Amino acid sequence: MSEEQDFSGHPNHEAELPRLNRILGQLEGVKKMIAENRYCPEILIQLKAIRSAIRAVESNILNRHLQACVAQSFDNEEAKAEKIAELKMLFDRFEE
Repeated sequence: MSEEQDFSGHPNHEAELPRLNRILGQLEGVKKMIAENRYCPEILIQLKAIRSAIRAVESNILNRHLQACVAQSFDNEEAKAEKIAELKMLFDRFEE
């Protein structure tokens, strides 16, 4: 078993915790900016940075999912079909 997977077979995403903590800090900063009635473009720039950071976390988790969970399903036709359906749902849900 890979160090990046736990005993349940799911990938380990602990590497994302520092990024998520930074995102939380950025959100707190935006709350403070709003409370201080800061200039709209300054707030929007920070929100865009937060959105980009969240997308990076999403991308990393999706990559791990593809490398671990999806790759494992290729050994079993039924599991493979389920994973393909799951991926379609994910892509539909996150489409912008």
